[in-house]
Parts: sequence; structure tokens; C-alpha cells
Amino acid sequence: MSRRVLIIAGEISGDMHAAKLVREIKAIDPTVSFYGIGGDLLEAEGVEVRYHVRDMAVLGLSEVLRRYGFFRRVFNELVAAVKKDPPDMVLLVDYPGFNLRFAKQMKKQGVKICYYICPQVWAWKKGRIPKMVDVLDRLLVIFPFEVDLFKGYDLPVHYVGHPLAAEVAHYEASGLANRLDWSAANKLALLPGSRKQEIERILPPLLETVRILTRANRELSVILAAASPQIAELARIRLTEYPDLLERIRIEVDQTRAILLRADAAIVASGTATLEAALCRCPMVVVYKTAALTYAVGKRVVKIPHIGMVNIVAGKEICPEFIQEEVCPDRIASTISSLLEESQACEKMKGALDEVRNALNTTAGDDAAELILSELV
Repeated sequence: MSRRVLIIAGEISGDMHAAKLVREIKAIDPTVSFYGIGGDLLEAEGVEVRYHVRDMAVLGLSEVLRRYGFFRRVFNELVAAVKKDPPDMVLLVDYPGFNLRFAKQMKKQGVKICYYICPQVWAWKKGRIPKMVDVLDRLLVIFPFEVDLFKGYDLPVHYVGHPLAAEVAHYEASGLANRLDWSAANKLALLPGSRKQEIERILPPLLETVRILTRANRELSVILAAASPQIAELARIRLTEYPDLLERIRIEVDQTRAILLRADAAIVASGTATLEAALCRCPMVVVYKTAALTYAVGKRVVKIPHIGMVNIVAGKEICPEFIQEEVCPDRIASTISSLLEESQACEKMKGALDEVRNALNTTAGDDAAELILSELV
């Protein structure tokens, strides 16, 4: 008997991880069908994408408020669709601002709810844990320490391993990174983010940083890793404002792992990409810049000392962080120069990145696809 799953992955990273999970589920049971919110990768796995991540992935409070009407419409349309034709399960992937509210509505409809990739309640709102327990049927987490957060609560919580760990290890072993044509003496990767707002705010100071670096290092070669063709086009438009860098910076789409495995150093926008760089053992600095209102609110809410996931997992700052007004091209250029020179600081950072890699590669954990299917019986 065919079973239907409503899946909601509202960001590019969620689309990537959800696509892998859908592929694994279908390999076990090809009769399961999926529809909902996702991107190109979920679509490639046969998911009926009704709302695309390019429209759903916004960043920060001010951006959400500007598009509040759109998100409310999508939310209400999905709730109405469930009332009219309930799926066998709702599978929520990260994207907590939307998904936790949606889970509450689905609980009222009596639909089974699984959540994959736990909201970072350990960073900002531990008070949400009881609320999650009330509305979820099963939670699949990707960091071992997240299981302990839910001890004593009546919610099945399973550590399923970080999806990037196995993916990067497999890619590295394949040797595919060597196909990337990049043979410069000093190779710098730029990862300015996967959202339009990140390109607008973060990429310009990164380009200024490259401009400073090229004055002192004529052998520097730079590749910008774009998360999608849309992001690549936005980056190209921004790059035209720096004509002296047009021949210096190359933009590549869907080559992030190859770029990070080949690069000598990277400048990475805070987020999952910092973990990917760590798994590729690429020395980096972490940068982030958002709307002033978003930052002010976030600073009051976030309860941890670091913003970069690589530093959060390490439990200390192993990669320098430049946040908000600290995103200063001169300072970033100075730090990157040290890493490109393979200094003692660079070797120390690589050793710390190895520890992060080991932490994320500890055990594969439970099988996420099997756990999802067990809820569909």
C-alpha cells in the first residue's frame, strides 16, 4: 500500500540532507511518495515540490517580517491541504521557525510527526524542549550531545549521525576532488553563504579582503563556491563591481567539497558550511553579518559563546570568528595570510579540525530511513 509523506525542508542545506534521506527511504520501500517544501535535490528524488527553497530561505528577523504575508499564506495553504487530504506522516527537516509552529498545527490534526535535524535549542531556547516533546512523535538528531538534552522526557530521540560526515568521507575517498582544475600555489576558497541576503551583506567585505590579499600575494588564486546557480548569478553581479578582481576570482557551482579539499584556506559564512570545511580539513576563518535588528535580537537570545558550528562542536574557538562590525577586510586578510603561509597557527588549527572530524565520525548512529519507515507502519 502506497504511503504519502509531507516533507518540509525550507533551506538549501535541509534540501541536501532531506534528499539523501528520501533516497535511502525509497531504496528500502519505493512505494513511499513525498510532497511539500524543498529544492532541486528533493525534486530530483521524485518529490513533488509545491514550494521551492529559493522562496522559503530567508535570513533574520527583519527579512522574515518583510515577507510575513507570503509565509503565512504558505503555512495556511499547507494546513488546509492536510485537513483536506491528510498524509500518513509529516517529516520536518530543520527550519525551526516554520516547522515547530507547523508541528503544533499537525498535532491538532492527529498526523504523525517526525523531526529530522534538531532545532538548535541548546543554543537559544531550551524552554522549547517541553513544547517539542508535546507535538513530536519522534526526533532524529545529528549531534551525539543532543540526545542528553531530552533525557527524562517522553519522546523517542535517536542519534543518526551527521549526514555530512559520511558524505565528505565518501567524496574524499573517491578522488573526485582532483578533477577540479585548480593548480595555483596559494588557493583560497570563499563560501559567502547560500541565501540572497548573505551574498548582499557578506560577499562585499570578502571581495575587499581578496583585493587586499592580492596586493601582497600575486600567486593567490580564489574560487567562490556557490551553493546554487541562483547564488552564482548574484555573486557574478556583485563581482562586476570589482573589475580588478574579475580575472582573479572564479565562481563554481556544486563544487564545494572539491574546492574545500583542494584549498589552502577558506573564508566561510557561519553555518553548516563550517562543518563541511572542518570535515575537509580546510583551515578557515568564520564570518557573519546580518541586519542590525536581527543581530540585536539574536545576541539577547543565543546562550553560547560561539557562532560558528565548527567552534560549537569543538567547544572552543579553533577558527577565528569575525561577526557583524568585526567583519573587517584588513583583519580577515591578516589572518588568512597567516593560514596561507602554513604557519604554526595553521598546523595547530588543522590538528583541532581533526578533533572535530573525529567527533563527527564517531559512530554512524541509528538508521534514519529505517526509523522513519517504522513510523509509517
